[in-house]
Amino acid sequence: MLFKDIVGQKNIKSHLIQTVENGRIPHAQLFIAPKGSGALPMAIAYAQYILCKNTQGENNTGNAACNLKFDKLVHPDLHFAFPVATNDKVKKHPVSNLFLEEWRNFITNNPYGSLFNWYQKLGIENKQGQIGVDEAEEIVKKLILKSYEGGYKVMIIWMAEKMNIAASNKLLKLIEEPPNKTLLLLIAENEEQIIKTILSRCQVLHFKALNESDISNSLIIEHSIDENQAAKIAHQSHGDLNKALHLLHHNDNEEVFEQWFITWIRSAFKAKGNASVVQDLITWSEEIAKTGRESQKRFLHYCSEFFRQALLVNYQAENLVFFESQTLGFDLKKFAPFVHGGNIEDINKALDDAIYHIERNGNAKIILLDLSMQLTRYLHQKEEV
Repeated sequence: MLFKDIVGQKNIKSHLIQTVENGRIPHAQLFIAPKGSGALPMAIAYAQYILCKNTQGENNTGNAACNLKFDKLVHPDLHFAFPVATNDKVKKHPVSNLFLEEWRNFITNNPYGSLFNWYQKLGIENKQGQIGVDEAEEIVKKLILKSYEGGYKVMIIWMAEKMNIAASNKLLKLIEEPPNKTLLLLIAENEEQIIKTILSRCQVLHFKALNESDISNSLIIEHSIDENQAAKIAHQSHGDLNKALHLLHHNDNEEVFEQWFITWIRSAFKAKGNASVVQDLITWSEEIAKTGRESQKRFLHYCSEFFRQALLVNYQAENLVFFESQTLGFDLKKFAPFVHGGNIEDINKALDDAIYHIERNGNAKIILLDLSMQLTRYLHQKEEV
């Protein structure tokens, strides 16, 4: 993967190239990046630039055989670690090495893919993957050995915030005092979930969400769509190229999420002062709770965006609204007046709290029912004049 293939992030590319050209490559780097902003392909391009001795002409001047190995992600000095869990293939002690075939296929087909997409690939949507102590031991074993080709060894740890405490502690000494010519590239979406002792030992690079023009241009060039469609998708994606690609191919579960959401708010409206409708909210909560935790989290993020769209309609900022309902009989303009400055902060906090507790393996039925009861109250709040 080459720098020229990566969408946007020009400043990051320039910085990484300069670390190589100046011979000042930090041995442990942490890329903090929003979803779909390209940290993983950037890390791979950086590793390729170093291991293949490329220049700013990239593979035009570097080692051709080395670049070919990178095309297939089989370079012997490029290593990966990522969240895993047991599945039909691996029944115990899951580590990244046991899933390399799936991983290479995942990156090849969607280098901007999300953690949820990866869990789908492994068939573990209902589980919480992690980077555990077994993985940490594998990382140490790989990096204490000499490199196969006499240069650098590169370890890319994707979704580093999924390292548990035992794994993090196991890697501390390696991160602080790595063997010669060893490069660790950690990638995370949430800096706060990285333990402080790891954070303090890494040089941190913050990626920005992709801008709309970069996403739009990429869609036009790579997928041959017209400018208007590309601009609309880019606007909806909020800087996430992975989401833009899902929107392009209509496979982002948004129709299902919309049905769940509309059923939910209709029941919430009816529930005030009507105890019999509470049973509808209980049934709804039980149905959503049957899905995997990642699906639940993604749905709650969808709800947050839905309320934001309604708020924009309510305050006549319709040029920023992209929502188009697929549900017969639902009109966003009629719903919008119920989302306003008097309740939006409470609604967002309730959604954020629900996501927080689901991430920590709380009982989804209870969390979602509690959220539903709060929503019933908030939707009936009047805006203060």
